Amino acid sequence: MGLASMTGFSGAEGAAGTHRWRWELRSVNSRGLDVRLRLGQGWDRLEPAVRQRLQQRVARGSVSASLTFEKQAGGGGLTVNEAALETVLQAAVSLSARANLPAPTPEGLLSLRGVLESEDQRVDEVDEELEAAVLRSFDEALEGLIAARLSEGARLREIVEGQLSRIAELAGAAEKAPARQADAIRARLAGQVEALLEATPSLDPQRLHQEAVLLATKADMREELDRLAAHVAAGRELLAEGGAVGRRLDFLAQEFGREANTLCSKSNDVGLTAIGLELKAVVDQLREQVHNIA
Repeated sequence: MGLASMTGFSGAEGAAGTHRWRWELRSVNSRGLDVRLRLGQGWDRLEPAVRQRLQQRVARGSVSASLTFEKQAGGGGLTVNEAALETVLQAAVSLSARANLPAPTPEGLLSLRGVLESEDQRVDEVDEELEAAVLRSFDEALEGLIAARLSEGARLREIVEGQLSRIAELAGAAEKAPARQADAIRARLAGQVEALLEATPSLDPQRLHQEAVLLATKADMREELDRLAAHVAAGRELLAEGGAVGRRLDFLAQEFGREANTLCSKSNDVGLTAIGLELKAVVDQLREQVHNIA
């Protein structure tokens, strides 16, 4: 399975008889899967099926699904909602008696919302066939959302691959830096020891030599460079694996950050420090992109 982004949008329309509807699905970043539905009055019964479909196909992201239902006149005639008419009639008669107002007219009562209905507009009696058609449109919108997330994921993969390659290049540059060569390290330490001895002749040369060896060991970047190479390999494997690897890539980006910080702290050369700072910048960019991956 390809790499998927957590961002995407899709829509799908459907029609059956005099009914028309439209689904819109939006997805943005989230730590887990967060589903938010707006199905409209009378369509809440679809919520379990919609949630189940989303949970089966989407691993991460905040997904919003909205259903807009249009009711078209289709020649089905008008009917009086007897329950609504009885309610407003009783209220109108009571109000007229208390306030000494004229009795309500039939035209006035029938003009009240919900009293006179088109048979085509009564979605409370939707049959199973119409529900199935609406869900088929949702499936179409869901496929579109998944395709959009995969398309964005392919773009993210290219970006992350480039960033991993750049990290590998910078680690290689640090490996080959003149300041890391054995001769350069020995010369630098010898100069520091000589300067200390000149400044403080009473220092024990043997003890000073031991301390210099200890400092050189602490300043060695071998472990950091080896871990950077291992992390780059692990990142490439995750990209090749695809699917829901966003969390693991996020953890890996944090590990990159730790190694970059340690490399900078150990640097005692301007050139190595410049490499370390650029490495930190690339790792920050990597982390930003990884946060978009499902």
